[in-house]
Amino acid sequence: MSGGIATQQGDCSSFKSQIPHCCKKDPVIVDLMADALPQNMPEDCCRGGLLAAWAINPSKSFSSFEVVVGNWEGNSIVYRPLNLTLMAPGPGYTCGPVVETDPTVSKVKGGRREEQVFRTWKSTCTYSSFVANKKPVCCASFSSFYNPTVTSCPQCSCACRPADKNTTFCISEGYYPLSLSNSKFNPYMLQCTDHMCPLRVHWHVKNNYLVHWRVKLTISNYNYGRNYSDWNVLVQHPGFSQPATTYSFNSTVLPTVDVPDEVALFWGLAYYNDELVQADEKELGSVTTEILLQKDPDSFTLSNGWAFPRKIYVNGENCEMPLPDIFPMLPNGSSSGKPTHFQCILFCLIYLTFKTLVMF
Repeated sequence: MSGGIATQQGDCSSFKSQIPHCCKKDPVIVDLMADALPQNMPEDCCRGGLLAAWAINPSKSFSSFEVVVGNWEGNSIVYRPLNLTLMAPGPGYTCGPVVETDPTVSKVKGGRREEQVFRTWKSTCTYSSFVANKKPVCCASFSSFYNPTVTSCPQCSCACRPADKNTTFCISEGYYPLSLSNSKFNPYMLQCTDHMCPLRVHWHVKNNYLVHWRVKLTISNYNYGRNYSDWNVLVQHPGFSQPATTYSFNSTVLPTVDVPDEVALFWGLAYYNDELVQADEKELGSVTTEILLQKDPDSFTLSNGWAFPRKIYVNGENCEMPLPDIFPMLPNGSSSGKPTHFQCILFCLIYLTFKTLVMF
């Protein structure tokens, strides 16, 4: 085997020479680190068990290993794997049946020659936080320029705060302090809040222009002992059907199937904000950007909470969302928030008056 290692060898007592790497019928195979020996590194292997999202870094979104299967006893029939389980890094993945597909073709000799394998099978695995039975790890909060009310994360989004409101340091539910005498450095220690989530995503509707609108997106880390490297945030909102400019993050709009709204993916800039650092006693760890979105005249409105996301995910985990009926709403008597022609003319008159005064 190269590019991976079986965690158990199994019973290989029937072999007197050339002892196999593994003799189990259901081996558990783990990825090698990037510093593996050259002779153990086939092409596209050894990611240390970490795969990037295809939209973020296609070259590191896959990994491979090679296995030589022996002891066929003259049988030339090759059978497909009966079952496939993906544990990365725990439960939550469900893999479909293993089916035969077109044989894989690889380029060798510097791309001058193509070689085809004997058989290729594939299985598609999907992740679900519900299958993983994981508690939420993030929540969303909203605010806007037209309403002073801030819609906070739902109470007890990830757990419930201890009864003692003066408690500053809390432990994520399901974990226990590693050291009671030095619990501040426990990786599961986080700031006590009403939502008790390690991560919060805040969406602030900042400005409304004639043909654009501006949003400020902030991701905050409440952990005292954990950073998040290569984080990503997925936001589902119909506004991403129009061109948008993201100033301090990388971003792309993902293709979707049977999803009612567009989905935008955000991640940090290398060596600038691609690591969401931990909190300390004075402030939270956070990364932030502003997003300028072009308006769709047929759908844009500030009424009824339209300007806020439908779904938010952090590192693939679904964030707890506030109920729509408590979103920041326009004040009574306000319109949809679209600048009127009268407002634009008034602004121009004020501007020209100011310029005239400056000239005098």
